[in-house]
Amino acid sequence: MKKQQALDSLKGGLIVSCQALRGEPLYLEQGGVMPRIAAAMQGVGAAGIRCNSERDIREIRAAVELPLIGLIKQRYEGYFPYITPTLKEVEAVVRAGADIVAVDATASMHPGGLRADEFIRQIKEKYDILVMADISTEEEAQAALRAGADLVGTTMAGYTPYTVAGDGPDFELLQRLVRCLACPVVAEGRVHT
Repeated sequence: MKKQQALDSLKGGLIVSCQALRGEPLYLEQGGVMPRIAAAMQGVGAAGIRCNSERDIREIRAAVELPLIGLIKQRYEGYFPYITPTLKEVEAVVRAGADIVAVDATASMHPGGLRADEFIRQIKEKYDILVMADISTEEEAQAALRAGADLVGTTMAGYTPYTVAGDGPDFELLQRLVRCLACPVVAEGRVHT
């Protein structure tokens, strides 16, 4: 899918998260669950799918025609970012066929001592893929865009030590981002209905 086509397809639509980690009820070692859920979501009108792991991205890519926001959750000792934190995970997301790679773009250092803006620049230099910056503050969003991110999501709002978690999405942050940014903004995090 072409970059602008992927962004246009997502505009004003619902992106459904089709993710399950080891130990969670919908995770099966042999796979097959997430592509079925993604296909069902495509059937009821989802605009895109957010998916985790090289295997699930690849299986979902084969099952749906929607834009895929791919990520790999990987913890590195001593570092906070776990959403696609290094180029190793970015490479796997690209290889699996995602249209967009989601990365932690908070103020926390990435493995190797990289700031989020440095990491985003590395991705843009090495890969021809859209980058979604998962942020927790307006300042993080602006820094990510200056570094080359193509869209931002409020994913990390309330999950960083310097932001406050509410019961639902951070609508105040969302409103500020929509007013001040010239890029697509995704409301993400604590969306239950």
